Amino acid sequence: MKRFFYAFSFLLLFANLVNAQQNKSDREKYNFNYGWKLNVGAVEEAKKPEFDDQKWTAVNLPFAWNQAEAFKKDIRDLSTGIAWYRKTFQLPKDSSDKKVFIEFEGVRQMGEVYLNGTFIGRHENGAMAFGFDLTPYVKPYPQENVIAVKTDNDWRYKEKASNSGFQWNDRNFNANYGGLPKNVYLHMKSKVYQTLPLFSTLGTTGTYVYATDFNIVEKKAVVNVSSQVKNELSTPIKAQLKVSVVDMQGKEVASFLGDSYTVNPNEKKDLKASKALNNLNFWSWGYGYLYTVTSEVLVDNKSVDKVAITTGFRKAKFEKGMIYLNDRVIMMHGYAQRTSNEWPSVGMSVPAWMSDYSNSLMVKSNGNLVRWMHITPWKQDVESCDRVGLIQAMPAGDSEKDVTGRRWEQRTELMRDAIIYNRNNPSILFYESGNNSISEEHMKEMLAIRNQYDPYGGRAIGSREMLDSKVAEYGGEMLYINKSAKHPLWATEYSRDEGLRKFWDDFTPPFHKNGTGGTNHSNANGARLTDTSAYNRNQDTHAVENVERWYDYWEQRPGTGERVNSGGVNIIFSDSNTHYRGQENYRRSGEVDPMRIPKDGFYAHQVIWDGWVDTETPKAHIVGHWNYEKEVTKDITVISTADVVELFVNNVSLGKGLQSKRFLFTFKNVQFKPGSIKAVGYDKSGKQVCENEIRTAGKPYAVKLSTIERPGGTLANANDLAIVQVEVVDDKGNRCPTALNMIDFEVKGQGTFVGGIAQGPDNYIGASSLPVECGVNRIMVRSTETEGLITIKASSNSLKSTTLAVKTIKTDLGKLSVNLPNENLPSFTEKGPTPATPSFKRARLPIAIIGAKTNSNQADAFKSYDDNELTQWSYGKNDKAVIEYELEREANISQVVMKIAGWKRKKYPIRILVDNKKVFDGSTPLSLGYVTLNVTPTKGKKVQIELVGKVKDSDAINLVEITGKVDQAGLKEGGKTIERLPIIEVEFHEQIH
Repeated sequence: MKRFFYAFSFLLLFANLVNAQQNKSDREKYNFNYGWKLNVGAVEEAKKPEFDDQKWTAVNLPFAWNQAEAFKKDIRDLSTGIAWYRKTFQLPKDSSDKKVFIEFEGVRQMGEVYLNGTFIGRHENGAMAFGFDLTPYVKPYPQENVIAVKTDNDWRYKEKASNSGFQWNDRNFNANYGGLPKNVYLHMKSKVYQTLPLFSTLGTTGTYVYATDFNIVEKKAVVNVSSQVKNELSTPIKAQLKVSVVDMQGKEVASFLGDSYTVNPNEKKDLKASKALNNLNFWSWGYGYLYTVTSEVLVDNKSVDKVAITTGFRKAKFEKGMIYLNDRVIMMHGYAQRTSNEWPSVGMSVPAWMSDYSNSLMVKSNGNLVRWMHITPWKQDVESCDRVGLIQAMPAGDSEKDVTGRRWEQRTELMRDAIIYNRNNPSILFYESGNNSISEEHMKEMLAIRNQYDPYGGRAIGSREMLDSKVAEYGGEMLYINKSAKHPLWATEYSRDEGLRKFWDDFTPPFHKNGTGGTNHSNANGARLTDTSAYNRNQDTHAVENVERWYDYWEQRPGTGERVNSGGVNIIFSDSNTHYRGQENYRRSGEVDPMRIPKDGFYAHQVIWDGWVDTETPKAHIVGHWNYEKEVTKDITVISTADVVELFVNNVSLGKGLQSKRFLFTFKNVQFKPGSIKAVGYDKSGKQVCENEIRTAGKPYAVKLSTIERPGGTLANANDLAIVQVEVVDDKGNRCPTALNMIDFEVKGQGTFVGGIAQGPDNYIGASSLPVECGVNRIMVRSTETEGLITIKASSNSLKSTTLAVKTIKTDLGKLSVNLPNENLPSFTEKGPTPATPSFKRARLPIAIIGAKTNSNQADAFKSYDDNELTQWSYGKNDKAVIEYELEREANISQVVMKIAGWKRKKYPIRILVDNKKVFDGSTPLSLGYVTLNVTPTKGKKVQIELVGKVKDSDAINLVEITGKVDQAGLKEGGKTIERLPIIEVEFHEQIH
C-alpha cells in the first residue's frame, strides 16, 4: 500500500507539473525559492540592480547563511552579522495588468527589501511572515528585475523606529539561523483581488475559513468563508464569492455562492459565503483530514481572483477543567519543542517533507500536542501539523516574563499577525500569550485580539501560569501539576532531564553514570549554574524519569473528580541547538536525537500515552537491550499499561515485576543469558494483553544502509535532502545495539554529502566519517539540480561495506516555479477519526466541602478548597496545626488529595480522621504538586487533618532553573510557614462501585 501510495503521489505530482506549466500565465502563487545569490558581509552596493554578483554563492531557499554551524556551535556562538541575498527574475507573459506581491515566511532578524534599486520596506521582528506590494516598482515581461534583501541577525538588533530590542531574540532559547531560512513566494493578482494575510506590512487580513453549528455524530457543520477583497479599479464593482470545497480524494463536495457586495474604488471589504455541509470528515489527533476550500471573486459572473486554502474542520471546547475535541475529552500529552525544530548542519531550513517526518514522529510516539516555544512557528511547521494530525499551541513572541511599553506592543502586534496568518490551520488549538504569566490587563488585550481576528476558530487563548485568571481560557505552570474545575490547566514544560542516545546504561560501553558531565556549565548570559548533575542521565534512567514524571499528571486526569489536570508537555522532542545542562554544547532532553533516531524515551511514551485520557491499547516496552557481557546482572525495567507484567529469559519465567508509578515494573538482579528476554502483560483477570521481546544480536558483521525520503521521490532541486540510516548488523541482519564502529561515507553522482551528528570533535558536524551509536546513526545527502542517481557508499574496518542509490526526480526550477514546497505531501491518518467511545471512565466521586473550622487563620480556611492554587491556608500559631472540614453529605471517604506548599521537597507527617476515626497516619510523599493518599475507607461527614511532627526536607526532586533559581513550590517567606501545614487545595473522594 505504501509503495502504491508513493507511486500515486509521483504521478499526481507529474500531472500537476504538466498542467501548471501549461497554464502558467493563470497561476497566482509561485515558488520564489530558486535562483538566489548569497554574500555574507556588508555590501551596500548590492541593492543596485547593476551590481555584479557573479562571484556570490548560488543558493536555493530556504537557506540560512550560518546553518552549517547547527549543533557544531553553542547557541551563544552561532555567527551573526550582515548577509545579502539577490535574485534576478522576469514576470510571466501577459502579466502587465497584474498586481505583484512578495511573501516571505520569515527573515532573521531584520530584512530590508530592494527592488530594482528602490527600497521597498523593512521587517524586523525575526519571527513572523511579511510581504510587500511590488507592483509600482516591478518591470513587465520581458524585462529583468533584481530583488535584493539585506539581512542582519545581530542578537542585539534594535527596532529602528523605537530603538527597542525584541524580547524573544534570546540567546538561551531562540537559535539564531540568519538570513532567509524560510520559504518565499510571489503572488500575481488582478486589480480586484483577495488580500494576503500579512497585516503589519500590507495592512490586510486575507481569507478566513471556519466552521460553525457542528453536529459531530451526524458529521454536519456549516462552512463559512469571509474573504477581504480590495478593489483597485477606478470604478465601483459588484462582487460576490463563489466557494468550492474539495475533499482529500479530489472530489468536490460543495459549491456555493455568497451575497453580492458593492466594493468602491480603493476599498477593502469582507465578502462572505456559507453553507451547511453533510458527511464531513473532522480533523482529529493523528487524523490530518484536510479539505481545499477555494474562494473565487466573481465580478459580473466572471472569476477575477482565486484563493485556495487547505484547511480542516473540527470542534473544540474548553470547560470544566477539560479540553474537548470533536466532543471527546482529550488529555494533553506531547512536547514543548523549540520553534527552530532544527537539524544538524542545516538548522531549520529543511524541505517540507522533513517537517512532516519529524512532526509525525511526535504523533507516532502517541503525543497529541506540540507547544512551540517562545516564538510563533514558521508556516511550514504549522501546515505540517495539519497534515500529521498534531495539535499545536502557538505562541507569539516572549522570553520569560511580562513586559511593558514598546516591548509589550511588539508582542501584541506579533500575536495579531500570527493569528491572522495561521487562523485557517485546524491543528492550532491554543494561542500562547506568554512564556510566563502576564497581567490581567495584558491578558484582556490578547483576548481582544483573538476575538477580533479569530472569533470562530475554536481556540483558547491563555498563557503560562494564569492559574487564577478570570480572562485566560487556559493556563498551567512550567513544572508542576495544576488542577481546576474551570478553564483547563496543563503543564507547559516538565521532565526536563537530559540524556544522550549514545549511553544505554551503567553496564554498556561507554558506561555513562547518572550525573556525569553536569557540574561545569554556565548559561548563555555567562552566569554560573548550580550543580545540575541530577539532570544528566543515560537512556535507561531518562526513560524511567519520563514515566515517573508523567504519572503525577495522569493520576489527576479527567475522570478523577470535579477538579482535574489536563496533562502537559515534556521538554523536548528532539535534541536542540539551544541551552543545555551538560558537557555537550546542545540540549539533549529529546526523546529522539537531532537526526530523529528514537531513544528509549520515545518508546516509553508510546506505551503510557496510548489513549485520549485513559490508556486504551495495552502495550509493553523493555527498557534497554539484551547484549551484555556474560557476568552482567542488572535490574530490568518494563514500562507497561498492563495490570501485571511477567518476565521471561529464554522462555524461563522470572516471576511478576514490582509495580510502581502505575506503569513501571521492576525485576531485580536479572542475570544476562544470550538469547531472548520477553515481557508479557496481563489484565486483572489474568488474560494476556501485550508483550515485548528483545533478542541478542550476534557479532558485528556488516554495514547496512536504508533511506528515508520525500514521498514520491527526492527532488533534483539542490535543496531536497535524503536521510540515510546506517546500521552495524550481525550476519543475520540484526542491528548490534552496542556497536560503536566508525563509518566512512563516500557520496557520488547527483548529490552532495551533508552529514550527521555523533559525540566527538565538533560533534562530527560535516564530517564524512562518524561513528554509529548504539549500533545506528544517520546522515543526510543533498540533491543537485540535475536528476539522476546519488550513490552512497558506507564502509568500516573489518565490516562488510555496502552501497545504496537514491534516485532524484526532475522538478520545475524556474525563478517563478509552479511547484510549491509542500505540494502533494500526504496526510497522516493512521489513527482514524475521533472515536465515538468515551475517552475515560470516572475513577472516583468527589465530595464537596461546605465549610472548615480551625483555631488559626479562620478567615483563610476556605482558601484551602477554593479552586485557586495561588491562595492557601496556613496555621499561624505555635500549637498543633489542625483543620476540620465539613462535607456536603455523609460519604465513604477512601482517598484524600492534597496540594501542600513545598510539595517537591517537604514531607509532612499528618494524621487524618473521618468523624473522629483515624484513617491515615504517615508522611506525605514528594510530588510535582498533588499527592493522593489512600485512606482506610470510612463513612463520615467531617474530616480532620493535623500536623503531628517535624517536617522533613528532601532533595529527591531536584528542579533548578537555568538561571540557578530554586523554585519554592508554593512556600512563602522563604519557607518559614512549613511547620504550620500550608494547604493550597484539599479534596475528599469516595470510590465508585
